Amino acid sequence: MKIALFGKSPDEAAMPYIQQLITVLEEAGVNIMLYEPFKQIIDPIVKFSSDVQVFNTHEELKQDAQYLLSVGGDGTFLDTVTLIRDSGIPVLGVNLGRLGFLSSVSKDEIRVAVMSLVNGDFELEQRTLLRLKTKDHLFGDLNYALNELAISRKDSNALLVIHVYVDGKILNSYWADGLIVATPTGSTAYSLSCGGPIVAPGSENFVITPIANHNLTVRPIVIPDESKIQIKLEGRDKQFLISLDSRREIIEEKVVLNIEKESFKINLVHLKNKDFFATIREKLKWGLDIRN
Repeated sequence: MKIALFGKSPDEAAMPYIQQLITVLEEAGVNIMLYEPFKQIIDPIVKFSSDVQVFNTHEELKQDAQYLLSVGGDGTFLDTVTLIRDSGIPVLGVNLGRLGFLSSVSKDEIRVAVMSLVNGDFELEQRTLLRLKTKDHLFGDLNYALNELAISRKDSNALLVIHVYVDGKILNSYWADGLIVATPTGSTAYSLSCGGPIVAPGSENFVITPIANHNLTVRPIVIPDESKIQIKLEGRDKQFLISLDSRREIIEEKVVLNIEKESFKINLVHLKNKDFFATIREKLKWGLDIRN
């Protein structure tokens, strides 16, 4: 079995857990592939008892890896999507960050998680992505997001006017600091912090959430993910920021944004003692009452 590891910039406190992960994988007889920039960071500290293969690109990954472990927080997990793409390689997140909705394996579960993966004792859950289409091919071939597309102001404090159409019909013109179009996966991220609802992963919806809307009666709305969304922008400034997960670009006012469901999905590995509802109870402390 060959398992790839992807990480970004772990701090010194994370190194013992990365060492444990490497050791457990080697003891289980796993052939390890390491994202080369990640290997360069951990090489001075982490010890290997066997040779490891390195990779840098989507093409190198999809040729060999059966699984990918995202080592870090949810931001690291989102970055794996640009490597996984449409390969279907299942991803398991090992949380060395803070909250960790996507990176659900905690530091003290590393051995159990690896053995579950090696023994096939897990479930796969498919997650929907959204795709952005623009006339000038903004973001190139990485024009998709697992969490959300977000529009925001670039420099000034001036409000944006964001005209949103759903299946050719005007939904609303938002006077706001920005707007989020989130997948169910992204409903527990930026959208949630702006008052959006939590949406279960398999619900086949998108959530449209305004950011600091000027009209207090305007609220987030849930629409089917088969809908075609079109967004047009105007404002005092003529440039705006747009992001797909953690990737950002500057766009001009004239750019029209077309959003729809991506044709492929991402496979998430879930250990059998984990599920979406258990995760939100744990991460959001639902049911926790200090009086008890």
